[in-house]
Amino acid sequence: MQIIDLSMPIEEHFRWKPEVRVSGNISAGDQFRITRIGTTCHGFTHVDAQAHFVARAPTIEATPLRHVVGPCRVINLRDVEPNTAIGPDRLAAADPGGPDGEILLLSAGWDRKRDYRSPAFWTDAPWLTREAAEWLFARKPAAVAFDFPQDYPIRLLLEGKSVPNEQHVTHDVLLSAGITLIEYLVNTSALENPRTFLCAAPLLIPHADGAPARAFAIEGLQL
Repeated sequence: MQIIDLSMPIEEHFRWKPEVRVSGNISAGDQFRITRIGTTCHGFTHVDAQAHFVARAPTIEATPLRHVVGPCRVINLRDVEPNTAIGPDRLAAADPGGPDGEILLLSAGWDRKRDYRSPAFWTDAPWLTREAAEWLFARKPAAVAFDFPQDYPIRLLLEGKSVPNEQHVTHDVLLSAGITLIEYLVNTSALENPRTFLCAAPLLIPHADGAPARAFAIEGLQL
């Protein structure tokens, strides 16, 4: 059995700018060392609640753990080129197959191609078409996880541009229907098997529309 960390570190970043402050110096005689952090719930590896995109929808504490912890199919997209639209045929060809209700993990190995600390991680990324999002929806997944910015308009946010909701296709097709989104995984290239066991439990922050998660896969379990 092997545990593979899939989490993006919460550290200095051009986009999210987390505030990390440390107080207390045990070497100087303080009893405790205390770290405080302030950051967005939608930066780094995180889970989206439906309320992120839908008015008066459930917030993150309503996300069942069974949606983000469980058997997972790895859809291997590691040969996808930058700035490429991913359609349903490409997803179908990479799907190892399995029952409805599993987590689907789309692995482009994107952090191996572009540094997640750089704007190019967004501006050069592949993205899903609406038809691809509908193909995912038809599999009836508990959640869908991504290691790349999966909707084309996400890159436009870097420029302060917004577009109609329907152009954020995975949010519009999946999250609006209650299918949980797990975003910004890293290190998915380390997953060697087409099936794994994924744990991506969000922090329990009542009334939040998302939350950071420590995501990891357990390889070698009998699924």
